[in-house]
Amino acid sequence: MIARQDDEETPLLQQPEQLMASSTPLPWDQFWIILFLQFPDSLVFQTLAPFTPQLIRDIGVTHDDESQVGHYVGILQSSYYMAQALTILHLGRLSDHIGRRPLILTALFAIAVSTFSFGLSKTFVGLVVSRVFCGAFNGSNGVVKSMVMDITDTTNLPKAYGYMPLPWMLGAIVGPLVGGSLSRPADRFPEIFGRSELLKTYPYLLPCAVPAILALVAWLVTYFRFKESVSTRASLWGSIKGWLLPQSYARRSTPASHSLASSEEANSEEVSSKPIPLRTLLTPKVLTITTSYVTMAVLYMALNSILPVFYATPIELGGLSLDPPRIGVILSASGIAHGAFQLLFYARLHDRFGAGPIHVTGVSSGIPIIILFPVMNALARAHGMCLAVWLCVGLQHALMTSLMMCNPCLVLFIRAAAPNRASLGATIGISQMVAAGARIIAPASAASVFSYSMQEGHDAWMVYYFLTAIAFLAVGTSLLLPRDPSAWEDRE
Repeated sequence: MIARQDDEETPLLQQPEQLMASSTPLPWDQFWIILFLQFPDSLVFQTLAPFTPQLIRDIGVTHDDESQVGHYVGILQSSYYMAQALTILHLGRLSDHIGRRPLILTALFAIAVSTFSFGLSKTFVGLVVSRVFCGAFNGSNGVVKSMVMDITDTTNLPKAYGYMPLPWMLGAIVGPLVGGSLSRPADRFPEIFGRSELLKTYPYLLPCAVPAILALVAWLVTYFRFKESVSTRASLWGSIKGWLLPQSYARRSTPASHSLASSEEANSEEVSSKPIPLRTLLTPKVLTITTSYVTMAVLYMALNSILPVFYATPIELGGLSLDPPRIGVILSASGIAHGAFQLLFYARLHDRFGAGPIHVTGVSSGIPIIILFPVMNALARAHGMCLAVWLCVGLQHALMTSLMMCNPCLVLFIRAAAPNRASLGATIGISQMVAAGARIIAPASAASVFSYSMQEGHDAWMVYYFLTAIAFLAVGTSLLLPRDPSAWEDRE
């Protein structure tokens, strides 16, 4: 087990003067494994993005109606989050009881199986089923956040989250290149893959195999090298039995001979050292941070789902007419910029301005990001893919970097909102569950509104009105948060 760096009585967040006094070194012997096991998850998303619009066209589900491509891409993305919304809270709560390691191993296995399945699917239903399977069993996003909090304290958590973009940056670099370059390999590289009947039959299997194999490697590393970051208080069956029969289970676990005083003392100790019930977790602080987390997630996912579809859509229909390899290069360069900026500057910005102002600035950047969509299309219609269009593309992704800085800020607020250390997994699970539910709506609705606005006789700006409304909602909820998470600490 990893030694605890602070006990249950230590505040989850400390004052700035305490942070400046001493800083605990990061436990790199375990932290590097946490960074590595996130790589397959990020690689899957970034690998699928460049070729998914073309895959939708190839399987014929749109019946050659170009305006429907975005609609089906949105459904495919939302299916993952629909499944995740139904399971992620339970996985987070389960990790508080049986540990993080079993859940991470399950998630990596689900990533490998589902990604292979995606590459072998020849129907839209098969694609949806593979993403649903991955979403249902992949609770790594929430569990990883809990693992980082388990092995850090408040003096080194901002520094840890400065490194957290590394696997996502690598995924953003490698994934689009893999997805854009290795899709349809028999056509693109006939001298190498032209004789492979397998790759001719399944032209998207090769790019899918790369993250799937990496997930299996991460599974082996986690199994042999990662140490459980929390004390396992119950077996899996014991936890399930406790949830199904909570009253009888509690009676059996409390000796009848205890006096009233000792019973109160035991109850107080249990509250501070054990996961608390779900209803008790729903404090005003948890609800506030969940609301802000959800609106930011909706904004980010809506923009993220629109970007590749907008790039792939013909100019005359409102896009930029870019092919998958070029889209992959753009997304890869953007990923490098996002990760490098957060790695180099997040900890410094946090120390200078605090988590609250960084978050407000990030969600506010969504408004100019949205405005740049019609500006780029208008320039492309008038002058083609000129230098001005490419400058707007670069500016848009620079602003996306600011939006991505919201994630580590919100993690610090979630840590501050958690009632105790033993309930971190459940607290994160609540925010992740609601955010996953919002992500069900965001990609499908944004992509569908985009497709609808492209159709003849409809307002081409409708999708941008829709996105702007989401951006203003995210800005409004961000103002509910204090300047610094330490303001949420109880001072009695």
